[in-house]
Amino acid sequence: MTAQHLGPDPGTAGRSSRDWWRQAVVYQVYPRSFADSDGDGIGDLPGVTSRLGHLADLGVDAVWLSPFYPSELADGGYDVADYRDVDPRLGTLDDFDRMVTEAHRLGLKVMVDIVPNHSSDQHIWFQEALRAGPGSAARERYVFREGKGAHGAEPPTDWVSCFGGPAWTRLPDGWWYLHLFAPQQPDFNWDNPEVRAEFRKTLRFWSDRGVDGFRVDVAHGLAKDLAAPLRDIGTVESYQPDDLPEDGSHPFWDRDEVHEIFRDWRKVFNEYDPPRIAVAEAWVRNSRRTAYATPQELGQAFNFDFLRASLHAGELRSSIDTALADARAAGATATWVLSNHDVIRHASRHGLPDGCDEEAWLLSDGQLPVVEREYGLRRALAATLLMLALPGSAYVYQGEELGLPEVADLPREALQDPVWTRSRGRSKGRDGCRVPLPWQREGSSYGFGSGVSWLPQPAGWGELSVEAQQGDPAAPLELYRAALRIRRGLLADEVLEWIGGPEAVADGLLHFRRTGGWECLTNLSDTARPLPDGELLLSSAPLSGDQLPPWTTAWVRTEG
Repeated sequence: MTAQHLGPDPGTAGRSSRDWWRQAVVYQVYPRSFADSDGDGIGDLPGVTSRLGHLADLGVDAVWLSPFYPSELADGGYDVADYRDVDPRLGTLDDFDRMVTEAHRLGLKVMVDIVPNHSSDQHIWFQEALRAGPGSAARERYVFREGKGAHGAEPPTDWVSCFGGPAWTRLPDGWWYLHLFAPQQPDFNWDNPEVRAEFRKTLRFWSDRGVDGFRVDVAHGLAKDLAAPLRDIGTVESYQPDDLPEDGSHPFWDRDEVHEIFRDWRKVFNEYDPPRIAVAEAWVRNSRRTAYATPQELGQAFNFDFLRASLHAGELRSSIDTALADARAAGATATWVLSNHDVIRHASRHGLPDGCDEEAWLLSDGQLPVVEREYGLRRALAATLLMLALPGSAYVYQGEELGLPEVADLPREALQDPVWTRSRGRSKGRDGCRVPLPWQREGSSYGFGSGVSWLPQPAGWGELSVEAQQGDPAAPLELYRAALRIRRGLLADEVLEWIGGPEAVADGLLHFRRTGGWECLTNLSDTARPLPDGELLLSSAPLSGDQLPPWTTAWVRTEG
């Protein structure tokens, strides 16, 4: 697949320092799997700093770091023991400061994860709550309740953890505490003013160290209806956003009261110049996502519909239209993402048949069915070039620029995601998208570090490395570099104009025009489609004359 760059280098578009995020490309780093500086098998902050040049060369605008805080790793770092420090295995605060300084020197903004729904059970507050006992002020920072039934032996409610099993764990004193995720992740009580003050302090702590923005984990879960008696909801093993009530009345997901919290956070963000930005991870109905993204709250919210959509033109166009309309309604900008640390990498996901049970595929070690790598990668790159042409911010997950597939055949004994154990083997979990990156063709961990890596890398991983793809015009890495360089020069406003009506969509074609006289065409069919007259800027696969081949996206300058 060749990156077609036939026009002149378009240069760099100027942007206000206050609205840099509106059409930015943000690169997500999962620190434990990015680069290991000391050979212990775990990625770290000095490793991130050593590889920031790769991100600058790639052409992204910002780097977002998944949690690097002290943690027992019950959930890959999302069980935070100290919100204002660095895990010693990943470095120090001085290492963090050096990373921010180097990122800013290279022109990269820095975003960090903030995890406000729950802490680690090793957090000083939770340990104090355990010692203090029932009825104490320390326990009011979390959610403790007496159980039901004889001697309080049954959980307070039928609520279920996102990782499987009850959302409550009983202590030796007979009381239960709430954890919507793993038992090692007790939920905060956001009705408690101490909790609110503590997170304001944390936001300022990182902002004062030069952090430009925050990704807010489980943003829709903070506010809970804790009025007695707590409400049962009917046991469910999982939920979909559209299952949630439209009126914000669920006892713990997407309650209206959560927006008061984020309006308070916005006051903190606006203390800085430029204001700090944030993006919500909010798995909620489209109609309710806009509230998180308003300028009075976080400013952005992830659009997961686009990630979950199949590569059908009608479904994708509907997802795009909804996201753009929602962003306009919020006074925000749309966000686009195809992969992250929680989902199957899209180079594999888009190689699976429509309707494939992804969990069953993982449990088969990627054998039922076997993914055609070239087919999946071709479709993934077409989707990527479409995403990068859309108005708004694009979030890119580490390694997708290398076309990395999901490592579906990790041995059971190597799995570390709590989903695997909590589900009792019914779900393999998310480790397959977290396998450490290959930087070089050779070495014990293909340049990730001097030793082995914390998750095993597949044989042949080195042939997908940065070293192997560097300078190869047919490589995904060079397509990403070309796309980000050209995109930077093409961006103007956030307007999109569709070309072609329902008949084009029925034929599998998505075709739109952006301000500045350029167009994006994506052929999501098995039949070639004609290209418009103009100068070809880039295509996700080699073209055939004036035809756009199947499963290919092209950018064409048609004016000027």
